[in-house]
Amino acid sequence: AEPPPNVNRRRYLTLASAGVVSSLAGCGGRGSTDASETSGDSGRSIDDHPAATNLEVQPRQGTLGGNVVLAFEDPSCSQCRRFHENAVPNIHSNIVEADAGAFVVRTYPVIYPWGKPATQALESTLARNEEAFWALFDHYFATQSQFTSNNVFDRTEQFLAETPDLDGTAVVDDARNKVHDDAVQTDIAAAENADLPQQTPIVLLFRDSQFITRANGSVSYDLIANALGLS
Repeated sequence: AEPPPNVNRRRYLTLASAGVVSSLAGCGGRGSTDASETSGDSGRSIDDHPAATNLEVQPRQGTLGGNVVLAFEDPSCSQCRRFHENAVPNIHSNIVEADAGAFVVRTYPVIYPWGKPATQALESTLARNEEAFWALFDHYFATQSQFTSNNVFDRTEQFLAETPDLDGTAVVDDARNKVHDDAVQTDIAAAENADLPQQTPIVLLFRDSQFITRANGSVSYDLIANALGLS
C-alpha cells in the first residue's frame, strides 16, 4: 500500500489498533533490571518481541543485526536527559561507531504534558529529515527546562528554522494537526504490548537478535555494556 500524503514512506506504518497512555508518571528511579519481569522474554527474538515491532523504520543510528539498544524515551523526562548526557555518547563510540550494533529510539510521552506535542513534532520532523530529528531530539534534552505545553510548538519552529532544506513551519503545522499520529501511537502501542511501565527511559537490550534484558530509570552505559558482554 502507498503511504498517505505527507507521510514519509520510511515511517508509513500499518496500525491495527493502539491504546493511548493518558496518565502521567514520574521518570524512572535508579537504574535497575528486574529478572522477574524480563525472564519470560529471555532469549526471545527481536523479530517477534512486541517492543521491537516495526523496528526497521524507527529512528536509528548504527546497523541492526548485532547488539541493539532500544530506548523508549520522553523528551520531557529529566532521567532521559541524563541518559543522553551520560550513556548515549558511550553507546555511540563503543557500539554505533565501532560497527557493533545500533541505537534505536521510540518516543513514549508519559511524563510531563509538553512531551506529547514534542513527540508529534519529532515524528513530523522524522518524516522529512532523520538528521533533523536527531538534532531536535538533542535540543529538547539540552534545553528541557525552557519548554512548556504552551510554547513547545513555537520554540520548535524557531529551532527548525535554522535547519537547512527543512520547512520548520510545515513541520510544526503537521505536528499541530497530528498528521503523523499513527507513528506516535505505534510507539505507544509497542510499549503497552510489551507491558512496559509508564516511566522513562526504558532500555531493552538485544544481542545477536536475541533479547537479553531490560533496564529502567537511570540507565548507565556500564549496565548496558555488562549486559551485552562488551565490558
